Amino acid sequence: MPEMRLIRRVGGPLDVIVPVPGSKSIANRALVCAALAEGPSVLTNVPDGDDTMAMLGCLRELGLNAELEGDRVLLNGVGTAWAEGPHTLHAGLAGTTSRFLTALVALAGGPFTIDGYPPLRRRPFGPLHEALTQLGVAVTPGASFGNLPATIEGPPSTGRATIGGAVSSQFVTALMLIGPYLPGGLRLRLTTELISRPYVELTAAVMGWFYFPEVEVGDDLITVAPGSYRPCDMAIEPDASSASYPLAIAAVVGGAVQVDRLGTTALQGDARFADYLAEMGCEVERDEDMVRVRRVGPLRGIDIDLSDASDLVPTLAVVAAVADTPSRIRGVGFIRDKESDRLGDLAAELRKAGVDITETDDGLDVRPSRQFLRPARLGTHHDHRLAMAFAVLGSITDGIEIEDPDVVSKSWPGFWMMLDETFA
Repeated sequence: MPEMRLIRRVGGPLDVIVPVPGSKSIANRALVCAALAEGPSVLTNVPDGDDTMAMLGCLRELGLNAELEGDRVLLNGVGTAWAEGPHTLHAGLAGTTSRFLTALVALAGGPFTIDGYPPLRRRPFGPLHEALTQLGVAVTPGASFGNLPATIEGPPSTGRATIGGAVSSQFVTALMLIGPYLPGGLRLRLTTELISRPYVELTAAVMGWFYFPEVEVGDDLITVAPGSYRPCDMAIEPDASSASYPLAIAAVVGGAVQVDRLGTTALQGDARFADYLAEMGCEVERDEDMVRVRRVGPLRGIDIDLSDASDLVPTLAVVAAVADTPSRIRGVGFIRDKESDRLGDLAAELRKAGVDITETDDGLDVRPSRQFLRPARLGTHHDHRLAMAFAVLGSITDGIEIEDPDVVSKSWPGFWMMLDETFA
């Protein structure tokens, strides 16, 4: 039998402050920039999740000096003068890490092979590999084109490429991060509408932290001027996607939950989750240093396009299940290719617990289900976001058991400890 964790129902009303680890999205972008900046950069509030640790490990494999002490990383960037290939970099299960590294190693001669565990090998890489070949980089598949393992051999001969905007923002970000070091900079033509724009704008913001502001994100064209990064000291804000789980517990249980350092100046698009809860009937308070969500009355359903904040789908679906009116989540058909099928797998597992939920072509329809909720053993499908969303369901439903709970190590290794200590 797989490992299992029984979630304890949470009593309310709540009034707690929840510590949330740093953003893995920001951390991995910053680590790439710091690696390319010649000289020492200091990053603080670095998360200890698998994705970030995989990135640090692979950068060390490339010969970079990256010292980790607590949540502080001192990384001595070397431009593109890292260890010569052939070399294999193993990214574990980290999609962000593997995609950013695929572009990063293209700046050197190589060859470098990017690989990961079987679930990562099944995830799509085709659009990124195709764009790199347009840049003059040799991409050799280990099995099939568009999947891992893949061997990358540069350097690029041009900075011009095209890519679909309606694919993972991680592909676009990977190309943007190396853009200053491409011949003539990067001129990336988007052949379809850009989804997950906030993640692309987050990339530009992080590049700016490393003294490189010359990035323009248009509807069909992204340009990055030629140049280089400079070292910096950077404090990473809490992970907004991770913050959605404790904030959602406030919404379903009642009372208030506060997350510090994720206020009005937050860079991440997923920080808007509190706004979605406000639309559903919660009270939201914000300043520069914190966000606080309080639910004092009934929840109402929501009709929302989450194409720009797709990591929030599992959390919002659980909140929608306990609302008094139906909800529709739209624009997220592409999340079937995440760590799990985040539509089909999510819906199937929630139905086990009595949630009235239907998968659509591009999202989910969720109907009021509070009175139907029942004990259930829920599979995580190797997906940390499903596991943590199911914990929100367990906060108001007796008998919710979660299989493979350690999957949360991908982004928040201390999640279960936080749940026990804060919501006991």
